[in-house]
Amino acid sequence: MRNTTFTIMAVLVLLLGVCGSGQAKTYEEKPPLPEFSNFNPKHWFNSPPLKKADLKGKVVLIDVWTFDCWNCYRSFPWLHELEEKFAAKDFQVIGIHTPEFSHEKQPQNVADKITQFKLQHPVMMDNDFAYWKALRNRYWPAFYLVDKQGRLRFSYIGETHSGDRNATAMEYQIEQMLKE
Repeated sequence: MRNTTFTIMAVLVLLLGVCGSGQAKTYEEKPPLPEFSNFNPKHWFNSPPLKKADLKGKVVLIDVWTFDCWNCYRSFPWLHELEEKFAAKDFQVIGIHTPEFSHEKQPQNVADKITQFKLQHPVMMDNDFAYWKALRNRYWPAFYLVDKQGRLRFSYIGETHSGDRNATAMEYQIEQMLKE
């Protein structure tokens, strides 16, 4: 009984942390966005390999996800709306696919899921967790907002839907950074 109770409590804590409750972080020191860690063209989708210099002058949303994470793919409808809303602006979404399971490390599996989820933005595979570590990330999904000068300004964790606390806050921050 004790082990069962502990297991249930551990799962609840994990779910509350990973699913997110609109947790946000503001980077007061505004560190630079880490350089992308994968330059293999076979591990980039919808784009050739990018460098952070390619994004200069744009507000960027980095989306850290993995395809078996239901919190991640349930956030994609909002992400599509966001891309449409800011399509005429200097705004770019970059997906970072960091796998949890071994089958999520296969490029063809990632490509199939990108097609299934109708993702049009660049996606980089992060099989070795190098970018995950550079961001000091701990969650799926996680969203990082980067200003036009390439500095990290905000991060949010958890499943996000149109009109919820995460979405409202990120959209407001994107609008503000686009005006800078």
